[in-house]
Amino acid sequence: MSFTDWPWRHWCKEHADKPALRLNDDILSWQQLCQRIDALASGFHHQGVREGDGVMLLAQNHPDTLLAWLALLQCGARILPVNPQLPRPLLDVLIPQMTLRFALVLEGEYHGVTPLALFEQTGSFATHWEPDRLASMTLTSGSTGLPKAAVHTCSAHLASANGVLALMPYGGEDDWLLSLPLFHVSGQGIMWRWLLAGARLTVREKQPLELMLQGCTHASLVPTQLWRLLNTQTPLSLNAVLLGGAAIPVDLTVKAQEEEIRCWCGYGLTEFASTVCAKEADGKPDVGVALPGREVRIVDGEVWLKSASIASGYWRDETLIPLTNEQGWFATRDRGELNEGRLTIIGRLDNLFFSGGEGIQPEELERVIVAHPQISQVFVVPLDDAEFGQRPVAVVECEENANIAGFPEWVREKLARFQQPLHWLIMPAELKHGGIKVSRKALQQWVNAVLKG
Repeated sequence: MSFTDWPWRHWCKEHADKPALRLNDDILSWQQLCQRIDALASGFHHQGVREGDGVMLLAQNHPDTLLAWLALLQCGARILPVNPQLPRPLLDVLIPQMTLRFALVLEGEYHGVTPLALFEQTGSFATHWEPDRLASMTLTSGSTGLPKAAVHTCSAHLASANGVLALMPYGGEDDWLLSLPLFHVSGQGIMWRWLLAGARLTVREKQPLELMLQGCTHASLVPTQLWRLLNTQTPLSLNAVLLGGAAIPVDLTVKAQEEEIRCWCGYGLTEFASTVCAKEADGKPDVGVALPGREVRIVDGEVWLKSASIASGYWRDETLIPLTNEQGWFATRDRGELNEGRLTIIGRLDNLFFSGGEGIQPEELERVIVAHPQISQVFVVPLDDAEFGQRPVAVVECEENANIAGFPEWVREKLARFQQPLHWLIMPAELKHGGIKVSRKALQQWVNAVLKG
């Protein structure tokens, strides 16, 4: 679909009274949503926000966060969503490179950028709809060095949404929970699929996931979240889940199917506004085929990508730094294989390490270990070792009554001797970041600190 106006205004013209958005338990029609966005945009404009301005949005998911995001877009702003948990010393280095005029702080605090207030003003304000205007600046995970900010246009976000919706049904009375934060590109992907489909979206303040999901048909989850949901006694209205962020156990998707929940497995990147390849779960280790508008090739074992959803560049000091190489492709640093168009991700080239001269790809070990019925998530990281160079250590999230001492015996016949973890540790709560994304670098530093003393 090609919009000629802001997507929410388009749907308001199509069906003004149809439910569009649930904020906690308050339901807004498309007309009511437009009125709220108009009033908030008017408030931002009154405070000086102009087209092209950089605005930091420091917030977790909350009804106000989504409304603020849409109103800032309608002002023509370039939005930098930031996780309130990021350490201030990191922000003090990063933020000056982002060329920001304002900061809207809905959680926590940050000083050094002109503050905005969230209020509704009588009247309305909107810049004209320009899908190729720079709209968002999303921080990469920053596994090494300072995070980068990938900048996307509305066109790129809509291209990403279009690819996913070509595979995964969502429309009509369907309701997708904003289950991932808007400061992650996966959360933004949910928002843009809703805007493209003209379906329904639910945003609730943080509470147990099974309560947040009440009345929702769709969700984007990491495997750990789905495991926990399936082990609750709460009835679920859920019937479709897009999984990503970690290895996806076959047992998990089989159990979901028994509960009449269809699962899709996705592979995506911040630079491509979320999902690039996907498939409905079938028990096989690949991540599916390239979605419409995407291209995939393998060069010397590395995954290269092209897509209409690619970021315009990395932003630094008012400059867009190109993402693509001389051949016009984005080199992902992921190791992969293509078989009949289906992509299998072997692991990150950056994660490969050597133990006694043997190469260890952590993701290969993790796919084996996570099949253990009591393990919901695992990361294998290297421990510095004087004799072998590095040795593998498994950090697991598992059931409370699990016998971690029995895990080494379970993998003995499943992994080569050099691949078998030297130590098994329980995932520290402070590194989970809400169960969304775990930093391998932080885990490796923690493991070496704990075991080397």
